[in-house]
Amino acid sequence: MSNVQEAAISRAILEAYHQKLGSCLSSDVIVVGAGPAGLTAAAWLARNGKRVTVIEKRLAPGGGIWGGGIGMNEVVVQQEALPILEAAGVRHRRHGELYAVDAMELACALCLDALRAGAAILNLLTLEDVCLHAGRVTGAVVNRTMIYGALPVDPIALMANAVVDASGHEAVAVERLTSRGVMPMPAARGKLGDGPMDASAAERFVVEHTGEIFPGLWVAGMSVCAAYGGPRMGPIFGGMLLSGRKVAEMILCAGT
Repeated sequence: MSNVQEAAISRAILEAYHQKLGSCLSSDVIVVGAGPAGLTAAAWLARNGKRVTVIEKRLAPGGGIWGGGIGMNEVVVQQEALPILEAAGVRHRRHGELYAVDAMELACALCLDALRAGAAILNLLTLEDVCLHAGRVTGAVVNRTMIYGALPVDPIALMANAVVDASGHEAVAVERLTSRGVMPMPAARGKLGDGPMDASAAERFVVEHTGEIFPGLWVAGMSVCAAYGGPRMGPIFGGMLLSGRKVAEMILCAGT
């Protein structure tokens, strides 16, 4: 094995990362959150020629997939979502009317599918704010996850034609606009957050309400339920996958 210098290791990481970050300063679409909806949307958009940047606040992408139900790392999907699984090469086993999927395989496959389609994924970056010009969301203001809220360090901006809030229960981009009164609270009860569990209703709700919630800002996945006050669904992910594909198709149709 060849002799390796520590400085050369650091230089390779530094140069490669900053080349990647530089290419993400301007994208067609920024996806906030690398969960099932966000990764599905990113893969679909990138495969259709869009320059896509995904920002993920945690170390590992995958959102709520990894833990399955109470740490049992299996999740389920409905038959309608099988084409998305099969496109990503994810195996599944039938259990009555549902299909069980290994949570590890699903999270890894969705991540790899998005990357191979051409999307960039930047982890350990959290959404601090959004850029707003002429009444339209035009980018994401991001900071290092461990810096934001802990140190007085300014963020940087990543610009895009569209931003997808796929940040889950937090609906963080929606929250930034509603908390300032820039947009009215879409949830009927006047605050963000999903309601009690009703898996069947929630799966329909998340797909039906996926779309543009404010000019330039789109919602997908659990952000839909949090924004509009829909029920939660638990460890079933068909709606998440279908919502990700739907928001991508809507953005493509809008010519964004």
